[in-house]
Amino acid sequence: MEQSSTSALLQGTVLDLASDVVSALRSGDHVRAGGTLTRDGAGDGVARAAVRVLGADTLLPSVLLRVPPDPGQLAVFKDAVAAHPPRDDAAPTVAWSHWAMTRALRRIEHPLTGPLADEPEAEPDARWLEDAGWQFLTHQLAVLAPLALPGEECAVTRAARRRPVDVARGFVRAVRRRDWQQAAGAGRWLTLLDGVPDTLGLEAGLDFVRLMGGSDPRVALQLEAARLMPAGVLL
Repeated sequence: MEQSSTSALLQGTVLDLASDVVSALRSGDHVRAGGTLTRDGAGDGVARAAVRVLGADTLLPSVLLRVPPDPGQLAVFKDAVAAHPPRDDAAPTVAWSHWAMTRALRRIEHPLTGPLADEPEAEPDARWLEDAGWQFLTHQLAVLAPLALPGEECAVTRAARRRPVDVARGFVRAVRRRDWQQAAGAGRWLTLLDGVPDTLGLEAGLDFVRLMGGSDPRVALQLEAARLMPAGVLL
């Protein structure tokens, strides 16, 4: 019973945090971006876990719009990164998510200070994507949507750039399966890729995903990111 209550609390905190980020992306208000993590009653453990679930997108307003992060939010984010380094046997997406979070911090804080100052900058292994089928590739890219940023250069973005048609196929499959989170994540990648088939109708497809799944703040976050991508400039 206690485990179920904790799980429900974590899920609710993730949704609240995603809603904060969506509001910040729409308004440029860093206070909204940090509200969930800094309000009274937010447990430290649950807050850190929620940040780990949302990953580097927690700081997306600061990275993409150059809005200074709320100090309390930034402290929780740094604690989440420092407290949960990936194990040697961690899944590739876990290792890459941690790398993306550290990279987001480096864009905001120059130089990176504290316990994370010695965090390695080297990229994790990306060979698991080299021969991935288009369905698996799309799923993995959707999980790693926080890496879909204008001007980002890493092995995962290079893998996506090599296969725009496959990502487009994955987007269509996700829409047909009503997997709005995967569709939104794939659509975010597609806004950055050259060679996306015109027949896909990406803009109309994203509008449809917004209509059908946009009430989920995790979906809305990806769609807001996709909307801002063409004009975004990284720090």
